[in-house]
Amino acid sequence: MEINGWIIYNGYLQGNKFLDFAEWLKTAASQKGITTTIWKNNELLPYLTSHHTGLIFNDGHQIPDFVIFTDKDIYLATQLEQMGIRVYNCSDAIRISDDKILTYQALSADNLPIPKTIIAPKIFTNDIEIDHDVCQGAINTLGLPMILKEAFGSFGEQVYLVHTIDELEQKVSSLQGKAFIFQEFIDSSYGKDMRLHVVGDKVVAAMIRTAPDDFRANVTAGGTTQAYQPSEKEMEMAVAATKAIGADFAGVDLLFGIDGNPIICEINSNAHIRNMYDCTGINVADYIIDYILNIQKT
Repeated sequence: MEINGWIIYNGYLQGNKFLDFAEWLKTAASQKGITTTIWKNNELLPYLTSHHTGLIFNDGHQIPDFVIFTDKDIYLATQLEQMGIRVYNCSDAIRISDDKILTYQALSADNLPIPKTIIAPKIFTNDIEIDHDVCQGAINTLGLPMILKEAFGSFGEQVYLVHTIDELEQKVSSLQGKAFIFQEFIDSSYGKDMRLHVVGDKVVAAMIRTAPDDFRANVTAGGTTQAYQPSEKEMEMAVAATKAIGADFAGVDLLFGIDGNPIICEINSNAHIRNMYDCTGINVADYIIDYILNIQKT
């Protein structure tokens, strides 16, 4: 049975890392005999009428059997699903993963370990006076230092460590109009975490990330990596976190809790795989393609 797929990435983002991920997936698919086409999201325009849901794109390409969606354009992902195409990851998983507030709510609903978190009240403008009671309430519950984290952000950006109430209020003032959370600071994991890459029901690769001069361990923020063999508990937690957001595959970041127990930090539905390969020699793309192939053949 011939299988045809599309791989979609964001055509507006700067740098080659987004295309790089797509090309790794295309190569892995080709090795399995699967024909794939790489598209930028801006080359596929969702088109709606009263009687039609489709796309405007260059003629000569057939609608695919599946799509690997490495972007966060949930509107395009939803359009593809409404056209009857199987999308990996699905639009709902992308939506939850992209919004850290929704992510923590999904994890909490499944009783999975997360840092204590307070969701900041929604503000629609940026000219409101600081609500001192909210800030003081966050300190009373979470203590200082604490983390402020915007709901939307990648590569460790939009995450802030504050040490005093003055710092807290200044940062809250700068975030007005944006969705964000107050969060417990896990100091036992300062500058280090673990990234576990989950595909289906399995952790296929893992590494520890360490940053000597930053509370964030992201490689993009200057962190280094080391191959890691996670415990059964860590692997079970990563798989459970991936399922909690409805993803087929994900990069799950775990913190080192003070008691040695892991705590879920974040889930990335389109985690890049080159750093994992450079660290471990494991090509996660092979596992993703095998997973998709198994589903498409059933």
